[in-house]
Amino acid sequence: MKALVLTEYNNFQYKEMPKPAIGDDEVLIAVKACGICGSDVHGADGSTGRRQPPIIMGHEAAGVIAETGKDVARWSKGDRVTFDSTIYCGECCFCQAGQVNLCDKRRVLGVSCDDYRQHGAFTEYVAVSQRILYRLPDAVSFAQAAMVEPVSIALHAVGRTQVEPNDTAVVVGTGMIGLFIVQTLRATGCGWIVAVDIDQDRLDMACTFGADIALRSDLCDVPSEVLKHTDGLGANVAFEAVGIDETISAAVASVRKGGTVVLVGNVSPAVELPLQAVVTRQISIHGSCASCGEYPQCLDMIANSEIDVDSLISAEAPLADGASWFKRLHAREKGLMKVILVP
Repeated sequence: MKALVLTEYNNFQYKEMPKPAIGDDEVLIAVKACGICGSDVHGADGSTGRRQPPIIMGHEAAGVIAETGKDVARWSKGDRVTFDSTIYCGECCFCQAGQVNLCDKRRVLGVSCDDYRQHGAFTEYVAVSQRILYRLPDAVSFAQAAMVEPVSIALHAVGRTQVEPNDTAVVVGTGMIGLFIVQTLRATGCGWIVAVDIDQDRLDMACTFGADIALRSDLCDVPSEVLKHTDGLGANVAFEAVGIDETISAAVASVRKGGTVVLVGNVSPAVELPLQAVVTRQISIHGSCASCGEYPQCLDMIANSEIDVDSLISAEAPLADGASWFKRLHAREKGLMKVILVP
């Protein structure tokens, strides 16, 4: 089979690779679409340490079942499916409690780190466990289904706190995940949404997706502006979708006493936390990791047009051209959001 392989940092080869063998409880999927995630772009240059070459990356994918293992019961050849990016054991205490995203043996498709190497879906075929499969609604295309993973991250993040109809929410960072958080908040009935970024184009997009106001953090003091629009109280909740000192500080300073901050972004492995502000204002801090069973709801929301993924797909391109698209994404080409590679 053909695959796009990261052979060394910043170097891809489109080459022949062995077709994966499947286990008894696995299926072989003929990949029809796979999105390039921001974590893939950062991983390809070695900056994260989680894409150690050689590795076939790719974890945002959908396709058709080509083969099934002998213990696979609910799935058949020809089924249209997508699959969770998280491979979980189903047996540890976290899995048994329904917290599969916290599995002790958690692996992520397309990730190669110190602990494991798990080839992903930038290829013609990928083998996955039946427990992470999800059937596609007829109304959802393969390209749309390849967007389910980032949608699920946003839905999981919003679910980490209780957003009420009259609440004010601040979304700091309007990249892919931030834009889906804005859409999810609007779909779930949030009262007033503030989008924050330094990129005007992304802020404009956030407003088309339901944000009520957009703030350029490089041109204004975000917490002060939020206070002006909330009678001096601050927002009920802030979602931080970047992961650096400045954006986390802005999120904390934007919420009211007793408010909540949900940390989603993790560009930096460690950040400074304004501890005194968190303690004396009794701010609740929630981490949000990946997703945990939200795929079916996400697929339904896409099928019912409650979440718009099409507007964020910048291009669908042959997998053979993947290396050039990685270069363009790494260079942060203006206007380029999600690129879907098609084997």
